[in-house]
Amino acid sequence: TKLCEAGGVATHAGFFTMIISPLKIIFFGTSAFAIPILTRLHTLGWSIIGVITKPDEPAGRGQGLTPPPIKVTAEALHLPLYQFPELTRAALDDHVGIADLAIVAAYGKIIPPDVLAFARLGAVNIHPSLLPRWRGPSPIQSAILHGDAESGVSIMVLDDQMDHGPLLAQQAVAFHERPTRYPTLHDVLAEVGATLLVRVLPLWLSGEIKPQPQKDSEATFCKLIKKDDGRIEWGKPADMIERITRAYDPWPGAWTLWPHGERIYRIRIDEADVTDEDPGTGVPGHAWQHTEGGLFVRTGSGSLIARRITIEGKKSLPADELVRGYPAIVGTTFV
Repeated sequence: TKLCEAGGVATHAGFFTMIISPLKIIFFGTSAFAIPILTRLHTLGWSIIGVITKPDEPAGRGQGLTPPPIKVTAEALHLPLYQFPELTRAALDDHVGIADLAIVAAYGKIIPPDVLAFARLGAVNIHPSLLPRWRGPSPIQSAILHGDAESGVSIMVLDDQMDHGPLLAQQAVAFHERPTRYPTLHDVLAEVGATLLVRVLPLWLSGEIKPQPQKDSEATFCKLIKKDDGRIEWGKPADMIERITRAYDPWPGAWTLWPHGERIYRIRIDEADVTDEDPGTGVPGHAWQHTEGGLFVRTGSGSLIARRITIEGKKSLPADELVRGYPAIVGTTFV
C-alpha cells in the first residue's frame, strides 16, 4: 500500500471516533463496485446523510425498469436515497442539506463542478486502477485486455477533470496472485477499495497524509465499452483474443458469428486457452479439432482453444459437448 506522505498511523479507537462522528457524508454510487464501500462506511458508523444514484433504467428482454445495485443496498441499510433525473446543486440543496464530505465510487456519470463543491471538504473517489494508468470508465477490463501485470485501487481527491485529481493512497493487486477474469477481479478490487478507504480517510482528515498530484505524462485512458467491442477479430493473435474472453465476461462477451445453412448463429466464447498449434489450412476464424479436445479456432497467430461456448438462446456448454450437438461447427469459419 502506498500512502501519500504518510506520517504515523493513528489506530486508537477514540481518535477514529473523534474524526468520523461529526462528519456528514454524501455518497455517490451506482454499480456493484460501490456496494462493499458503502456497506463498510455504514458498518463503521460514518454518518451517511444521502446516497445519490442514477435513476432506474430499462433492462432485460422485457425492458422493465431495474434499480441500480447500490439502490438495493442503500434501501436495505435504510439510508436516505436520491435518484435525481438531473444532478444539480439546487437539487442537493433542496433535498439533502449540508454535507461535509462527498465519497464517489462507480457513479457512472460526470459530476458537475458545482456539485463537487457541495461538500465543504470536497469529494474523494475510489478508482479501480493504479492511476494515472487507465483513467476512464473501464479500467478493470482495460488492465486485463492489455495484459497488465497488476491492477489496483487509487483513492483520490476529485477535481474537474476525469480521474485527474491528486492521490491519497494506492494499493496494487498483482495478477499472478489473483484470478484475472473480470467478475473476480472486480470483486477483489471493490473489497480492497473499501478497506483502503476507511484506513485512509481518518489519516487524510487529520492531516497525516497530503494529496499528491498524478504524473500526467504517464496517463493512459480507457473508453466506455459497447456491445460491438466484444466481437472477435480472428486476425488478431490468439493471446489477445483469450484476454477478451476474460475482460468482457459477462458483458458484452467475446462473440462471433457462425453462418450455418440459412441461419447465422451468434456464438460466445466463454472460456478459452491459447496454443501455438495451427491447422495448416483455412483462414483466421477456421474452426478445427485436435485430440486434446475442445474446439480450436485459427487466429492471426496461433489458435484459440474454446473450452466453453454459448450459442445464442442456449446455455453455456463445454466445447466438446457443444460439438456433439452441433457437429457441423467443425470445419466452418467464424466471421
